[in-house]
Amino acid sequence: MPLAALLAVLLAACTHACWNLVAKTAARSTHFVWLYSMASLLIWTGPAIWISAHTHFQAGPLPWLALVATAVLHLAYSLALQAGYRAGDLSLVYPIARGTGPLLSFAGAALLLGERPGWIPLLGVLLVVSGIGLIADLWRPRRQSPRAGILWGLLTGACIASYTLNDGWAVKYLALSPILVDFSGNLVRALVLAPRALANSSQLRSDIREFGRAAVVVGVLGPLGYILVLWAMTIAPISHVAPARELATLVGTYFGSRLLKEQAGWSRVAGALCIVLGVICLAATDS
Repeated sequence: MPLAALLAVLLAACTHACWNLVAKTAARSTHFVWLYSMASLLIWTGPAIWISAHTHFQAGPLPWLALVATAVLHLAYSLALQAGYRAGDLSLVYPIARGTGPLLSFAGAALLLGERPGWIPLLGVLLVVSGIGLIADLWRPRRQSPRAGILWGLLTGACIASYTLNDGWAVKYLALSPILVDFSGNLVRALVLAPRALANSSQLRSDIREFGRAAVVVGVLGPLGYILVLWAMTIAPISHVAPARELATLVGTYFGSRLLKEQAGWSRVAGALCIVLGVICLAATDS
């Protein structure tokens, strides 16, 4: 993976973990997804309009298909993630979601997009996914972990894998702007959730008072991190970028155990080592 792509992915990983910490603290909010989607629109509408006016788009239905798909998948992802945070700990839901995503997206990039990684990237993926499993304590029973949190984490991971492949295809093979791809997801999400939010005006006002600042933080950091990831996909194989961004698991798990006082076992030390070694394998291999 080129150094520039690796640096972008590392910055995106930190950004992603930070906004997920904020989203977890707002798990009680009824309309938090709509609030941060609106915040993103306010910030990114200008750049999206400028790019649309100055970009020549590929003819045919494929670009529109990619934008519709990312909108649907990101809507499902956002709702599943917030449902998971209501049902379980950050240090449980986050590693499961981030671990399921790269496994599926790596396989999809190889099978559907024709990428043929060698044995070193394969070893890197194995180490990253194994490390995430150790951090989440997936190798031993979790009697105190709610089953709903695990299921929502798995569903979120499936959404991550799906939109990673779709959006990677959009920016790498259709040459769509990463900003435009991310903006389309926020736009459709805001439109779909608006009727429910506006119909419950008293709850919406309460959410704005209590979680408005958190929504702005997510509205800024969420698109910023993902745009960096999409840009990295334009210069590096998707099957390398997708697992490497899961370094966010380290930061997210630390946030859950230290800042939110969630339980953390010793197996997470071994998991952290596996992830670091896995990312080294990915970074050391040219695309």
